Amino acid sequence: MSKSMQRGRPKAQEPRIFLVGLGRGAAGALLFGIPMLMTMELWELGFYMERHRLFLLLLANVPLLIFLADRVGFERTTTLIQACRDANIAYGLGVLMSAGILILFGDIKIGMPFSEIVGKIAIQAVPASIGALLGRSQLGGSSDDQHGGKHDDSNDGDNAARDDNEDAVPDELSTSYAQELMLMAVGALFLNLNVAPTEEIVLISFKMTPWHALATMIISIGIMHAFVYVVAFKGTHEMPAGTPWWHAFFRFTLPGYIVSMSISFFVLWTFGRLDAVASTQALMFVIVLSFPGSIGAAAARLIL
Repeated sequence: MSKSMQRGRPKAQEPRIFLVGLGRGAAGALLFGIPMLMTMELWELGFYMERHRLFLLLLANVPLLIFLADRVGFERTTTLIQACRDANIAYGLGVLMSAGILILFGDIKIGMPFSEIVGKIAIQAVPASIGALLGRSQLGGSSDDQHGGKHDDSNDGDNAARDDNEDAVPDELSTSYAQELMLMAVGALFLNLNVAPTEEIVLISFKMTPWHALATMIISIGIMHAFVYVVAFKGTHEMPAGTPWWHAFFRFTLPGYIVSMSISFFVLWTFGRLDAVASTQALMFVIVLSFPGSIGAAAARLIL
């Protein structure tokens, strides 16, 4: 039996597998980006937000995409160069899908200022590019990629052993402390981009009292911990027997909430929500946005 058949992925099938990954990426960009592509506030932000802030958002998205590409790219990556390639492709898919949908909806028309067109596409490309990489994990199984969509009974034993060996790598990475925090940042950013541009964040913060804010923080932290360590969703951690509850709480949950608050602050600042706002009210904005952000951070393991 040839070595390529033992591995379950002949070289002739690799281009087809990559093209299938691109298709899933385009579908993921559409699936995860459509809520923001149909949000008027995000269209307006692409027009009037300060360009240096938009540039920083685009720049901050690059390492997150490289990280995602290394974990769930269009095909299994083994080097940083491959991860960077998949990240660039995802960004390109995000730009193309965003431009196409905005043109379809009539939000980009002939005669518009070039800066407005670029701004609208650029801001929409951030969530769309993340969705492009999430497409592989959400819209296709790894078994299809590995076996080229065909089943060979003679390779079942070898394939099972290989799958066990390959699956061990992501699990090992996922337990890395830096990897955990990076996952939380991606999840928080993605969900924050859905709601941060809306006026409801400001409206809710003005309705809340300091006691509401304190309760929101406590509940946000509680939900984060429950998502990962209590209700045992698929993909979450199981605490080793004998491990005290406070170990995970202080090592992962609280730092995860701080990451969520940091991402919320960055997104609000990028969108100009914190300009000419008192520090106490700005903190209220961050706490409100950190509620969905913390859920996104906790659910990142489920998505990825």
